[in-house]
Amino acid sequence: MTNRERAMNILHYKPVDRFPAVHFGYWSELLEEWADQGKIPRELAVDKCDGNEAERELDRLIGWDFNWYRTTSAKNGLFPQFEYKVLEVLPDGTQRVQNREGLIERIKPGIASIPSEDDYLLKDRESFEKLYKPKMQYLPQRVDLEYYKHFNETRPRDVPVGLHLGSVLGDIRNMVSVVGMSYLIYDEDEELFADIIDTYAEMQFQCAKAVLETGARFDFAHYWEDICFKNGPLLSPDLFRDVCAKHYKKRNDLCHQYGIDIISLDCDGVTEQLLPIWFENGVNTMFPIEVGVWGDQFEPARLKYGPRMLGVGGMDKTAFRKDKAAVDEEIERMKRLASLGGFIPCPDHRLMPGSKFELVQYYAEKIKELR
Repeated sequence: MTNRERAMNILHYKPVDRFPAVHFGYWSELLEEWADQGKIPRELAVDKCDGNEAERELDRLIGWDFNWYRTTSAKNGLFPQFEYKVLEVLPDGTQRVQNREGLIERIKPGIASIPSEDDYLLKDRESFEKLYKPKMQYLPQRVDLEYYKHFNETRPRDVPVGLHLGSVLGDIRNMVSVVGMSYLIYDEDEELFADIIDTYAEMQFQCAKAVLETGARFDFAHYWEDICFKNGPLLSPDLFRDVCAKHYKKRNDLCHQYGIDIISLDCDGVTEQLLPIWFENGVNTMFPIEVGVWGDQFEPARLKYGPRMLGVGGMDKTAFRKDKAAVDEEIERMKRLASLGGFIPCPDHRLMPGSKFELVQYYAEKIKELR
């Protein structure tokens, strides 16, 4: 069987010869560590290498079958993006920058983490209408029609490939920060928050529609959100249902029309309160499944929603920083989850600095033994 056949069979409750060894990429700092340790050639320590030749060579060295995160999309974000600007350099070397989404961030030298949010441009209806709304319109040049017309001839045959549907709310959170989104929700202009979401969502729907109309075929569709934290969602589930649910349904109904029945969503944090909204509106696959901090969220969801709730992820990647016993413990847990069906084990996020090369190799080898 090909790895594409294995993955699609598992998610459709069909038999397979074995489980694929699936991952979700690496922090660039980890690849530098491995290169420094002589574990991998320096030329393979490439940042943001999802699906490229460097990553495929890494997969061969380690023993992975493939990176699950193999997606493609139209230009379904702000278009054109804002100019990246360094606004100020502070005495300690920290830079205040305006990023490509118009968010003002503080970037500290030598810190490999998410920058701190300092300010934002999207604060009221005037800034929305003037600065953002023009960048949220559908334009034909967002879609490379020639590429997608020939997509079925050029796409990989042996691994699943997905259509990235964008983000109903996560991108907007990135534009305005958590604080800014909170102010927008309670702004005196009660319709502004919904107007922003509606405008952005319609553009992303049109992008997906244009891609699918070319005849390009996909194994799954995928959203990125990241709108939850350790205590739950960043906005009330009732408001989320009121302003966001219809956009998932519209996009997912479109996917169903083109034969895409695996629709996954990436949201960090505790997602329990939003899962029913996503599930009711066509999302049926959790990927990744964050477990290292928040605990196992897949098994309770499966018990609640039944076999139509699918999963890719759930392996606590922090075990790779520990020892073989910790990895064995995770493999046993993956066996239990895999026995539920409709579930593909995968480290819960990109492998982080401190992960031990030999333990990652060991895990990839043992996962292939699952039947």
